[in-house]
Amino acid sequence: MSSQHYFAAQPQAPHRPGLVRVVLPDAYLELETDSGMFSPGRLDPGTRFLVEAGPAPPPEGDLLDLGCGYGPVACTLASRAPAATVWAVDVNERALGLCARNAAKAGLRNVRCATPDSPDIPARFAGIWSNPPVRIGKAALHDLLRGWLARLDRGGRAAMVIGRNLGADSLHAWLAGQGWPVTRLAARSGYRLLVVDYAERPVVSRGGPGGASPRSDAAATPP
Repeated sequence: MSSQHYFAAQPQAPHRPGLVRVVLPDAYLELETDSGMFSPGRLDPGTRFLVEAGPAPPPEGDLLDLGCGYGPVACTLASRAPAATVWAVDVNERALGLCARNAAKAGLRNVRCATPDSPDIPARFAGIWSNPPVRIGKAALHDLLRGWLARLDRGGRAAMVIGRNLGADSLHAWLAGQGWPVTRLAARSGYRLLVVDYAERPVVSRGGPGGASPRSDAAATPP
């Protein structure tokens, strides 16, 4: 499938409904999928690594799943932190619709699905989780991360999973060079799990409320 399909706001790929089961020690989810989005046939190993080894969400506050797709991360966070509000953000409207439906079917009333430019998205987040779209290019990815990481609330953390062969180590170095406190939390099967802590930084705003018109036509969709 061409990347333009799942990076588009309205994918043109013919519908091909599917089902992905997310089986974790503390959660079981049956999620509807479709063509025109990232990894519709299975829970990809990077996302699985993120939900299995990533930091636990704070029990309350606003949390962000940046690039939610059909919702495996957002729904997992919502089930683990029922008193929190999970903002599932993506430009792909087909994926957002499925994420909302999957959350509703799972009884997760604390999931809010939105495009990156939605005025409803809060200015600050207690935590951010993402399988970021490294394939959009280094400059675009850096702009994306500058904008959204600047919205971490004091004491907040961001967890990101990136493939080593897709530049995880260079991204780690770039984040540190930008002044972000960044740690490699874990590594597995060619993936790096990075944790970025809150830092006193100015908000970079060069487009939308997330800064730099988050991901442009590739916004909020994992690679």
